[in-house]
Amino acid sequence: MDLTALPTQLSEHTEPYLEPINAIAAPTSNSEAQESDADSNNNKIDPNTIILAQALTDTAISWRIHNCKISKKTITQDMPLLFLYHYDSLDDSIKQAYPLTPVLLAQFNTPMTAAAAAKLIGIADDLLVSPWHVKVVGSLVIFSEALQLAVRLHWTNTGKSTQQIYTQSAEEAVTAAFKDWQFFGRIDVLYKNGKQTLVSIDEASDDDEQLLAIDTSADYQYLPATHALAVIAKLEADKAELPWFETAILERLE
Repeated sequence: MDLTALPTQLSEHTEPYLEPINAIAAPTSNSEAQESDADSNNNKIDPNTIILAQALTDTAISWRIHNCKISKKTITQDMPLLFLYHYDSLDDSIKQAYPLTPVLLAQFNTPMTAAAAAKLIGIADDLLVSPWHVKVVGSLVIFSEALQLAVRLHWTNTGKSTQQIYTQSAEEAVTAAFKDWQFFGRIDVLYKNGKQTLVSIDEASDDDEQLLAIDTSADYQYLPATHALAVIAKLEADKAELPWFETAILERLE
């Protein structure tokens, strides 16, 4: 697969590529043990080596995003919700008029629709608003022609089964849900640059598993779970400085 032949990107960060990555990012923990591990890894890495997590968050590299797509989309008001959430959403004046009784308390952890909860409380249906249940899962590919590196990432608005949002419309619910979107899950890497070594570093792993060399290949390679988590942690920490991710995702949601 030729990276230069990838489909047109949804968004692009166009600052010019400058130089190969030549330093490992400073450890975020003050632990002396982690500092020692980082120093040890530094000694193992050639200055011309590309460090995956560091490269993905380097704003000097001309990263492009393409193939941002949605794999799962749930936006509905028809899903059941635990009774305690229905009751908690009521105005205080209604709660005072319809205080909790032993019968209501016994139903606190019972899933039900807003209509069923209103009937149980003894109020009109329109006094209890159903939240929007929002769950959108998708993926995108970020790639650099200069590095001959492509990485497939996955994103969502919530790690829960759905996110409950009280808004007037579905559009408003989706907008609110993606104020705190996140990366998650597996990461796949496609690397075709035979001139530089590509590695992943997971400082939380045992010493013999911290440094992972990623071979060049014509196909995507699955990044081990611990290394995927390390990359995601770095992306999440630097996400505010990487606006092209959010731009691509919001464009896809429109």
